[in-house]
Amino acid sequence: MELNKFVANKARPLPVIIMADTSGSMGIEGKIDALNSALKDMISSFASEGRMRAEIHLTIVTFGGNATTHLKMVPAHQIEHSESLVATGGTPLGAACDLVRELIEDKEIIPSRAYRPIIILASDGYPTDNYQTAFTKLLESERAQKATRFALSIGSDADNQLLESFGNDVEAPLFYA
Repeated sequence: MELNKFVANKARPLPVIIMADTSGSMGIEGKIDALNSALKDMISSFASEGRMRAEIHLTIVTFGGNATTHLKMVPAHQIEHSESLVATGGTPLGAACDLVRELIEDKEIIPSRAYRPIIILASDGYPTDNYQTAFTKLLESERAQKATRFALSIGSDADNQLLESFGNDVEAPLFYA
């Protein structure tokens, strides 16, 4: 009917989940600075994207010492500034994978009408926990399988084999910071 002409179309959310390694090993050779710079650039470019059809929603899960949701899912254009991350502790990649799997499967946080999520793992790739089971569960979860997954290798000493195993887009090889 003609009523549809007056309904404001709301942009579909495009969820982007960044898994940011903030462990102690990221404190050497300027790795944490590279990560902070990459995050700042990403947030800035996401925020400046037009929002007619899609609105980029961002969350950041950090893992250093423990895994935590550093920034809850929020439209990128609403992010005022991002505080610098600090490198400390071990590398609980498994705990971060569990957090991200719960987040990506939660339809309250990522509604069905959203575009397929993007997950970015930014790390030097040396987990200190028993991460394999949680890593596999994340990669095999229903919504994470449909997500586009990228990895960002940080530092010249990164475990690129682990990081490459995270990605699932043949068009996008491993990225380097």
